[in-house]
Amino acid sequence: MSEITHKAGKDAFSKIIDVVLNNKDREWEKDVERLIDLMEKYMRGVKLEFDYAHAKKLICNREGALNQYIRRVFDEVDPYVLKTTALNLGFEAFLHGTKTIRKMRNIYQCNVPWLILMDPTSACNLHCTGCWAAEYGNRLNLSFDEMDSVICQGKKLGIYLYMFTGGEPLVRKSDVIRLCEKHDDCAFLAYTNGTLVDALFCEEMRRVGNLYLAISLEGFEEINDLRRGMGVYGKVLHAMDILKENGLIFGTSICYTSKNIETVTSDEFVDLMVEKGCRYAFYFHYMPVGNDAVTDLLPSVEQRIYVKDRVREIRNMTVGKGLFTMDFQNDGEFVGGCIAGGRNYFHINANGDAEPCVFIHYSGANIRTHSLIEILTQPLFMAYRDNQPFNDNHLRPCPMLENPEILERIVEETNAQSTDLQSPESAEHLCAKCHGYAKEWASAADQIWENEQYKKHKYENYKMTLGQ
Repeated sequence: MSEITHKAGKDAFSKIIDVVLNNKDREWEKDVERLIDLMEKYMRGVKLEFDYAHAKKLICNREGALNQYIRRVFDEVDPYVLKTTALNLGFEAFLHGTKTIRKMRNIYQCNVPWLILMDPTSACNLHCTGCWAAEYGNRLNLSFDEMDSVICQGKKLGIYLYMFTGGEPLVRKSDVIRLCEKHDDCAFLAYTNGTLVDALFCEEMRRVGNLYLAISLEGFEEINDLRRGMGVYGKVLHAMDILKENGLIFGTSICYTSKNIETVTSDEFVDLMVEKGCRYAFYFHYMPVGNDAVTDLLPSVEQRIYVKDRVREIRNMTVGKGLFTMDFQNDGEFVGGCIAGGRNYFHINANGDAEPCVFIHYSGANIRTHSLIEILTQPLFMAYRDNQPFNDNHLRPCPMLENPEILERIVEETNAQSTDLQSPESAEHLCAKCHGYAKEWASAADQIWENEQYKKHKYENYKMTLGQ
């Protein structure tokens, strides 16, 4: 059977999505099954880590967590936002984008990411204790035209998902909305402290339909406001309320440390997120980035094992909490290890420096002097590609946190420079803070890895497997 064209595929998806939304009060499960069948047809011949039959089974289980999750989405999210999400994030980014990106990886013989993370500004309206973003300074900005250029170049490579961080990206609300409006075939997500969310901004989000938020939250009021400032917790809950009232898609971004792990994974905390309308929770392991970063916030081995198991328990699609959770350090087995260096994403800071990872503040290229392809083929990014996976045990994915000797080596070999304009940190200083942690975690992680069964991925996107 000949390959379905991009336009024909999108038109077909759009029609079935309309049917699903029109039947959401009846037996919508059968319509979703048709959507999955179309997805399988469109992606025929493309190796995906997606079990079509299992997905349909989970969706049709009316007592299961996934079915109930979808029902809440139908009840609470604006129909236009839902359709735009299904087309932009689902069809364009996940399906069409995946096919295009894999072709580009073969053409250019380099990593081509699935998403790009950008900092519209380094400015922020808060002054959170220990925030690594503050290391850049607070007067840097990417212009609208610079961000637009990145997206225009990215779409030619098949990249249809863009995320904003900072600083506080909503300091640049109007430009973020302009980008969403101009690139109405893309999906956008902003990591935000939530304090600048208001009714007018929610109206704009609903109008464009393709912007989602991940709101920083690190516990209940006392713990959260100790780091972020008095009254911030209340403002975050208020932001969630008005986002939910407007039928918008949002979730949380949670940095877990030795001090808050039990709180941010507790039933009480997770139930609050679900009640407030969060659809996802992104868990990030504390990283000791910056000359003044402390190591006592690094989780213990026991804490890390606990959070690994607990996050998976929460997101269980049959008996879980009805919240999609992702742990970027402990879920390496599902994405083949480290996803940075353009393998699945990279970061552009507010000075335009292209960094392999949002936590790795070294660069050898800038968007003001290099195209995306030039960035992806410059020495630091190619060193990532040449060395990935950094460890065959995907519970030890990071070249900094779990394999610090690797990051130190490749920064030196590629002559990458610190992007911290206020207090540059050498790779030696950064990695020295990780050696003890890496050694302790290695013993436990290797034992877990050896005692559990992990299936080989159909497509891994390593240099050695390119073309699979």
